[in-house]
Amino acid sequence: MSYREPRPIVFGGSLSPGVRTLVIVTIGVWVFQLLAGFLAQVRLERLFGLVPYEVVHHLYVWQMATYLFLHGGFLHILFNMLALWMFGNELEDLWGTQRFVRFYFITGIGAALCSILVTPNSTIPIIGASGAIYGILAAYGILFPDRTLLLYFVIPIKAKYFVIILGALAFWATLTSTGGGVANVAHLGGLLFGWLYMRRFGRGSGRGGSFQWRNPIKQWRERVRQNRLRKKFKVYYRNTRGEDDGGDE
Repeated sequence: MSYREPRPIVFGGSLSPGVRTLVIVTIGVWVFQLLAGFLAQVRLERLFGLVPYEVVHHLYVWQMATYLFLHGGFLHILFNMLALWMFGNELEDLWGTQRFVRFYFITGIGAALCSILVTPNSTIPIIGASGAIYGILAAYGILFPDRTLLLYFVIPIKAKYFVIILGALAFWATLTSTGGGVANVAHLGGLLFGWLYMRRFGRGSGRGGSFQWRNPIKQWRERVRQNRLRKKFKVYYRNTRGEDDGGDE
């Protein structure tokens, strides 16, 4: 069956290795975050959450990745991990663990970049895996556009429309948010980078295929080498043919 054909509604199945690791690490960091706040009165959000001002002016670049593992509350982490389970499993099965985890961080860091570019002087910490989750949703909508999902676990909707609605809501929230739309920019950035990644690397379904990174310098060198070999072969062919013709005379 083609991966583009509609299939029955699915809800993630058992945890795949990459998804399981991300879920365990995220929950572990969240528990540590709670304990640090309650017992030691230490707010990890200021140091490990994404604070655009700190990244721009103090080069706290690690925040662009670490913010993905911090969360604001139980419902926040619950819905993010639920979405990771529901949609991430199938992508990992399709791509393989290494490529899926790479995609997770690319879209998460891309979402952070968008927030920093739009609000470089913001001191409001951004936390949560939502940027990467929105990137996963974008990839899922592209690869499985006709897959039927349950909106609010009740309303059936195709994946492609679900992603379009999410993107529209994130964009509208960014425009209308009184707080500057910092977190909403991250959501929109995750969708954007997910879409750009899919556009750049294609929609290949295998663990190899068109998703493999191709170094442009290496490709150029390979073309030069092939051209040289082709020219040498032509010279050798002409010389050999000339010698053969001379022997026949």
